[in-house]
Amino acid sequence: MREAVIVSAARTPIGKAYRGAYNNTGAPTLGSYSIKEAINRAGIDAAEVEDVVMGCAQQQGTQALNIGRLSGMAAGLPDSVPGMTIDRQCSSGLMAIATGAKQIITDNMDVVVAGGIESISLVQTADFRLDSDPLVLDMQQHAYMPMIETADYVAEKYGVSREAQDEYSLESQMRTAAAQNAGKFDDEIITTTSTKLVKIKKPEKLQKKQLSFQKMKVIDQKLLLRVYHLFLLYMVRVSLYLQVMPLSFLMVLQQ
Repeated sequence: MREAVIVSAARTPIGKAYRGAYNNTGAPTLGSYSIKEAINRAGIDAAEVEDVVMGCAQQQGTQALNIGRLSGMAAGLPDSVPGMTIDRQCSSGLMAIATGAKQIITDNMDVVVAGGIESISLVQTADFRLDSDPLVLDMQQHAYMPMIETADYVAEKYGVSREAQDEYSLESQMRTAAAQNAGKFDDEIITTTSTKLVKIKKPEKLQKKQLSFQKMKVIDQKLLLRVYHLFLLYMVRVSLYLQVMPLSFLMVLQQ
């Protein structure tokens, strides 16, 4: 039986939505950074790639019209290399990699590029469109429930307390800070260049700024813990004032 193995991997740094380094970078360009680097690290010719499979949850804007195919083109792959896009929401990228493995094992392909992409800055904008189908709602009334409502429902159903969520959020952030400070992700996070849009207040206008973008800086763990405690104190005061418990939240801090 044939086996599938991962021979190389690469990913871009994480940028802030709307205000980060990739707020003016089209999705095909964003995808091309990782594809080109992964191919280079694998030591193969681009023409050897037999398919590009990309996972993407919001296929609108520059992510529309088969971002898998478009990312391959932007990466300089020959036009003979096909591509496809998979939407399984939050697990789209993982599903793309699983599908690529299946193509190796079952379809006898030798080289497949697979991964995930999501551009919040250029997709979830004022032009973002999402419509519901009455028939779907007749069959499943919660079919279009957003993730934040799903999280609240699951927390209530399984008795996950606010405190437990806060503790897990903090632990996750501190693990990320420790791993990045220890260089755990240095081999997979690549350096890219981009043109960022910067809003100038006086006079009010948008200005383009060229920059080289590396892995995001992480907040010192002691500072993160201090910010966390101050935030909890603030939320408690707000809760007492309103006489209600605050909603669950996921704290993500970066600089």
